[in-house]
Amino acid sequence: MIMKRLIAPSILASNFLKLGNDIELVNKSDADWIHLDVMDGRFVPNISFGMPIIKAVKTIAEKLLDVHLMIEEPGKYYNDFKTVGADILTVHYEACPHLHRDIQTIHSLGMKAGIALNPHTPIHLLEEIITDADLILVMSVNPGFGGQSFIKESLSKISRLRDLIIKSGSNALIEVDGGVDLHNAKTLFDVGANVLVAGSSVFGSSDPQDTITKLKNC
Repeated sequence: MIMKRLIAPSILASNFLKLGNDIELVNKSDADWIHLDVMDGRFVPNISFGMPIIKAVKTIAEKLLDVHLMIEEPGKYYNDFKTVGADILTVHYEACPHLHRDIQTIHSLGMKAGIALNPHTPIHLLEEIITDADLILVMSVNPGFGGQSFIKESLSKISRLRDLIIKSGSNALIEVDGGVDLHNAKTLFDVGANVLVAGSSVFGSSDPQDTITKLKNC
């Protein structure tokens, strides 16, 4: 089976003084999605951005908007994120005590629904929900800050998740976020990842578009 290989540059690592330029750069690149990390300072110890930024990005983005909610009580805002332009909305397993209902609600609003797992959260907890999700996001760093080092145990976690997806007959894509760069991208794809989120390795490079191409074709 040919696996999808998608790249989703994370604008958390972009230059916010020149955000429009960076979005245009991604538009012209081989990237597939634009990844947006929403943090509330409660679920994670950092605050990033919210609706106004996503709405502004949507006005010029030519790629799908992949919105990752690192927030408590995300269900209060699903309709708002749909309104400002989210195409894919990913919520954390750890933040959703009624996860099946959350997935249903996101779908009912016309968005793809993803489930994110913190590094300490085991894969087996997804057994009852894996066939309902469009995307499983494996956090390969502790969420909240960009530029962290990749947690190497994530490789076996991705492999076990791939096995669960195959066993269950799920169509969920596996996305990986945290410490992704040209040194580990091929390995991540080889163990079963479909989508790589890359922030610092893209926007911190001398040629972001070339880096995106290399990540996609590694």
